Amino acid sequence: MNQSWAEEQGYLFDLWTDEDKTLAITYGAAADESAIWADRLTMLLDAEGVLLVEYEQVSVATHPAKVLEDCEAIFGE
Repeated sequence: MNQSWAEEQGYLFDLWTDEDKTLAITYGAAADESAIWADRLTMLLDAEGVLLVEYEQVSVATHPAKVLEDCEAIFGE
């Protein structure tokens, strides 16, 4: 569902839905599958899945611009 919405918006990246909390547990956003919700954080990965940058403090107002800035610095424009 998220990916089809992202495609409609013209986004050039994948959005993941983590219904069983596998990613949240793997990256430390949730302790286990009994967590009501995961913490808000962002992990920037390269094409091979290697973690490049971890953002533990996410401000909805400023975070997207910071991630875009970092992506441009790492991957180019």
